[in-house]
Amino acid sequence: MPRRSILSAAERESLLALPDSKDDLIRHYTFNDTDLSIIRQRRGPANRLGFAVQLCYLRFPGVILGVDELPFPPLLKLVADQLKVGVESWNEYGQREQTRREHLSELQTVFGFRPFTMSHYRQAVQMLTELAMQTDKGIVLASALIGHLRRQSVILPALNAVERASAEAITRANRRIYDALAEPLADAHRRRLDDLLKRRDNGKTTWLAWLRQSPAKPNSRHMLEHIERLKAWQALDLPTGIERLVHQNRLLKIAREGGQMTPADLAKFEPQRRYATLVALATEGMATVTDEIIDLHDRILGKLFNAAKNKHQQQFQASGKAINAKVRLYGRIGQALIDAKQSGRDAFAAIEAVMSWDSFAESVTEAQKLAQPDDFDFLHRIGESYATLRRYAPEFLAVLKLRAAPAAKNVLDAIEVLRGMNTDNARKLPADAPTGFIKPRWQKLVMTDAGIDRRYYELCALSELKNSLRSGDIWVQGSRQFKDFEDYLVPPEKFTSLKQSSELPLAVATDCEQYLHERLTLLEAQLATVNRMAAANDLPDAIITESGLKITPLDAAVPDTAQALIDQTAMVLPHVKITELLLEVDEWTGFTRHFTHLKSGDLAKDKNLLLTTILADAINLGLTKMAESCPGTTYAKLAWLQAWHTRDETYSTALAELVNAQFRHPFAGHWGDGTTSSSDGQNFRTASKAKSTGHINPKYGSSPGRTFYTHISDQYAPFHTKVVNVGLRDST
Repeated sequence: MPRRSILSAAERESLLALPDSKDDLIRHYTFNDTDLSIIRQRRGPANRLGFAVQLCYLRFPGVILGVDELPFPPLLKLVADQLKVGVESWNEYGQREQTRREHLSELQTVFGFRPFTMSHYRQAVQMLTELAMQTDKGIVLASALIGHLRRQSVILPALNAVERASAEAITRANRRIYDALAEPLADAHRRRLDDLLKRRDNGKTTWLAWLRQSPAKPNSRHMLEHIERLKAWQALDLPTGIERLVHQNRLLKIAREGGQMTPADLAKFEPQRRYATLVALATEGMATVTDEIIDLHDRILGKLFNAAKNKHQQQFQASGKAINAKVRLYGRIGQALIDAKQSGRDAFAAIEAVMSWDSFAESVTEAQKLAQPDDFDFLHRIGESYATLRRYAPEFLAVLKLRAAPAAKNVLDAIEVLRGMNTDNARKLPADAPTGFIKPRWQKLVMTDAGIDRRYYELCALSELKNSLRSGDIWVQGSRQFKDFEDYLVPPEKFTSLKQSSELPLAVATDCEQYLHERLTLLEAQLATVNRMAAANDLPDAIITESGLKITPLDAAVPDTAQALIDQTAMVLPHVKITELLLEVDEWTGFTRHFTHLKSGDLAKDKNLLLTTILADAINLGLTKMAESCPGTTYAKLAWLQAWHTRDETYSTALAELVNAQFRHPFAGHWGDGTTSSSDGQNFRTASKAKSTGHINPKYGSSPGRTFYTHISDQYAPFHTKVVNVGLRDST
């Protein structure tokens, strides 16, 4: 059976590609004095030129120039210019085959080039296996091997050998990863993992399929169901830290592959691979469910706050007529009192001249009912929704493993008090319940004359928990989105080791004093420059006076007359189908080659179908409507392609391909040099099944949606986009 290829045709070509820019040509192929001295020992211009060109090819890309192969013209010209010979001398080189062999032998002897041997192959596989523990991308492994061989002055073998070594390293790494995840498991762990592939009691779905279901609408029923999922994941009781035994990239890749397979397919795996895949699914699934539970709580609270605010506004509007009547009534009473004081009449008689005393007393009672709090806040209405939160709050607080920074210690202490009360079925708060977390807005509701109000205390604690999770002051063990900040950093022991060996992968000085000295020196120099330019009134588009900094308003970058040209140009351009346009762009850039199969790494067989799937994502149409709009296309085909070929990383690499192609195009220079960028958030409404997963953002109204935070270069290339799943405007 032939070995599966891990490199595409374009990737194979890129591995041995010669530099195409002038700067890179100069960097790779400029000779020093020693080189020139050795080259000039050859007899005749043709031999000197041929010897030098072979030297260039051995250095980069690290191969032997074939007998019938012509050298890269820019390289040939650069070498000829350095040797002060004509490029036509190449035609005379190597007329005797023995001359080339002698030159090649001499180059290996003088410059230390060595042929690739079986010993190098074994070393390469061993080296690449360590890298393959982090990534199984063939191009990354092949590039690393070729770079290593170049540094060792080893002549590159055929690309088939490079690919074979990379593939063998991936196979070995896969075995090591499967063993690393499966070996720590006890028999009880394995039984529980195997049970995930069995059908639930209702017989409709397997336990694994049920555990991987996302929540529907944000309400207490779905919250409780999702909490049960998290409990089921936790019941597996996997060894602590098992997810850290392998690189995060590989763990996520295994989980994604397993997620696209049916339980029947997973059951057919050999034991080590099956248990490793189930462990990856469990660790990633547990993190996903944890994040979704926190997100559900966030959105439920948001809905309750919005409902309270809307009810507050609606009641005030509904009371408008009654309030106006009371204002007019008390205006008449007030005027009567003023007249009575001026004329010396009795005040009570003045009131009774307007209305009876009993009616006046009744109107005061009605006015008190119409009155709102002094700060006109709606927060007191949150108490009406206490029962909704109470349905899931005990289970919610019990299932999450919370940790807090000092800034949120009071919040966590309050949560612990509530946990204890839920366990003991206590109704009254202890006298020493923490209150330091209560904000002024909540004070009047929580701290009453009768003591601490249990309802508002719990509501306040849950609200502050939400805020602390957002700020990162409280984190959740097992979460991906709300994990400890320390988990994002290099482990302390590894950092210490890298620092001691001066191998920290940083682009700045790792010595703090040296770094601060360099930056402060630069800051002082730049400030001196600004002061000098300000004194001479030479600052571009700005002046500094005693009153402060004044910046000149920007002029319109596009003149008004340009719109007429735009309209004329649009009229003469032909109308094309967007899929045809995408195909043409793909012919220029080859961006579709990055949408590889998640498991096999193969390219999509039907490019038109792939582009249709991408287009469905791009215009937010969805696969169902796209399938209905395209004859000959089915939802099943599009869904399969989306599941196996389109992922965050494939979109990112394809986008990078397009951005780089635009950057290299000369016309892009008219817009900018590509070194600056701007960013902003855009909200897209969600509909159909996605509607319940959207977030309400006050800026965009009450319709749920998703916010995409996009970074755009000064050449109008959107080089990075991130989904921001929050409802607060300040997130963008």
